[in-house]
Amino acid sequence: MKKLQKLTAGLMFCVAATTFAIPAPQALAETPPDMLVIANRIDDITTLDPAESFEFAGSDVIRNVYGRLVNFDPLNLEKGYEPDLAESWTVSEDGKTITFTMREGVKFHSGNPVTAEDVEFSLRRAVILAKTPSFILTQFGFTPENVNETIVADGNTIRITTDKKYATSFVLNCLTATIGGIVDKKLVMEHEKDNDLGNEWLKTNSAGSGAYKVVSWKPSESVTLQANEDFYLGAPAMKRVIVRHIQESATQRLLLEKGDIDIARNLNPEDIAGISGKEGIAVDSELRGRLMYVSLNQNHPVLSKPKVVEAIKYLIDYTGMQDSFLKGQYTVHQSFLPKTYLGAIEDKPYSFNLEKAKALLKEAGVENLEIEAGVREAQERVEIAQSLQNTFAQAGIKLNITIGTGKQTLTRYRARDLDVYVGAWGPDYPDPQTNAGTFAYNPDNSEEAKATGLLAWRNAWDPGDLTAKTEAAVIEGDRDVRKKMYEDIQREFQARAPFAIMFQKIEQTGRKSNVKNLNLGGAITAVAYWPVTK
Repeated sequence: MKKLQKLTAGLMFCVAATTFAIPAPQALAETPPDMLVIANRIDDITTLDPAESFEFAGSDVIRNVYGRLVNFDPLNLEKGYEPDLAESWTVSEDGKTITFTMREGVKFHSGNPVTAEDVEFSLRRAVILAKTPSFILTQFGFTPENVNETIVADGNTIRITTDKKYATSFVLNCLTATIGGIVDKKLVMEHEKDNDLGNEWLKTNSAGSGAYKVVSWKPSESVTLQANEDFYLGAPAMKRVIVRHIQESATQRLLLEKGDIDIARNLNPEDIAGISGKEGIAVDSELRGRLMYVSLNQNHPVLSKPKVVEAIKYLIDYTGMQDSFLKGQYTVHQSFLPKTYLGAIEDKPYSFNLEKAKALLKEAGVENLEIEAGVREAQERVEIAQSLQNTFAQAGIKLNITIGTGKQTLTRYRARDLDVYVGAWGPDYPDPQTNAGTFAYNPDNSEEAKATGLLAWRNAWDPGDLTAKTEAAVIEGDRDVRKKMYEDIQREFQARAPFAIMFQKIEQTGRKSNVKNLNLGGAITAVAYWPVTK
């Protein structure tokens, strides 16, 4: 395992660019016309099992490998969810049961037909395995003990029955999440070991029916996908998709300019400016759902003081970061629902105010505080951490920065082992509950709960009445009333939560101009490769 790097207050940090042996070509290189090559940071991938995957880059892979009951049209996201492996559905009079009719003739990559039994197995399996994203399904009352009665296949239909009535759109939106990916029961069970329902095998293999199948995954190096010629929506034009883990913006830009890649997804503002207007290269800007935030571990005796939490929110130079090294790529946003979501607010109650922060720390009886912040080794996150280190120091807080891979940092964060976490969060489905149910919801804050999918739990924070308010909002049938409920929850959260939401992502992507129909998924889903042409 790569040893974690330490950065202590007062030291300068320089991210060393990865060097690649790229021979100088006689002419501009060009990728094959039926191959899409992408540079992206993919070191956060820990598994390719849709019942377990819960990271950004993993969602990109699974979006293209697995079909779901309902999904999004990548060329028309505004339509919302639409039929995918299910061709239609009906809702019972009491609103608790949704019955899906399966689409005929769809096959898995193995050649096995996609059936209602596969859906039953996949959804039950996700609940039984109880991996990090399982809460997306268990919030509907599904448990390992009741799934045989609540998730049931009958011929060509699959019936799911929730514990109470929810808005149908909320249930269907959740089924578009990564965990909603339908796996090939027969193939998966051929690889079962020790009653793991094939989990160990699916970490590095695929058993889907989507546009692509996994050829290989080399952690922190690359993912290679091969087109499914029998994809029910038509064979993809890109017969192979290769995603290379390229950490540095400068290296991504160089590869794009040389023609060795088609898409660069992690270019900083300087490199975006450097390629803008160049012949054969285009720049796209797309508002994403990803939020950048700072969180404070409430198990820490000082960080758990309300006035310290408030002071830290005033020690963040939101505008300064937005207008300098984050320029064009993040916009200041201080609520947990991204813009474009139902109930999202644009209130910005905090700005950098050193005197106010010092006064709050004095009221809390705090001086000369030393704390550790964990941050993934991604350039903009390290730069954010450095900015925090600088502004915190002005108020007498020494911030020691520990830099690690995505996996290393997330592992410590999920174990409540960091004082401060500087990271990002992206919605799991296009409904306000996706973020309310993790930032402001934590029914059991005990160590034993191990509710690692909840950010409130990861930070050992009991949200108090926000948990009940979040539960009430998710069952409210009136859209306008529900919208107001989420607005109120966010404002209360802003005032007292040990989170400082800072920015919403604007993804600026460099691409070869011959690449068409690339859609990264907006604020609601992940990238789709199958519509892409050259």
